[in-house]
Amino acid sequence: MKKLNVTIKLEMSIPEGWELVKTSTGGQVIKLPDGQFLDIAIEPMFASDPEETWTSTQSDEVLNDILDMIESEDVTYELITH
Repeated sequence: MKKLNVTIKLEMSIPEGWELVKTSTGGQVIKLPDGQFLDIAIEPMFASDPEETWTSTQSDEVLNDILDMIESEDVTYELITH
């Protein structure tokens, strides 16, 4: 089996009410004002033609097979205020 390293880096403009909070495992998630939490991670997308519309899978089995290939995940958040 080969290894594939994927680094996700996003820069987003977010509403003032969003906050970073640490989880019990030391990771970070985003706390939304409505009491929900947001974690941004990989979502596999599929297409029959790379120039056409991409969609997520409708099959839980396919999604679980892809997610089972992930050995570790590390998403780091940094909140910058001006």
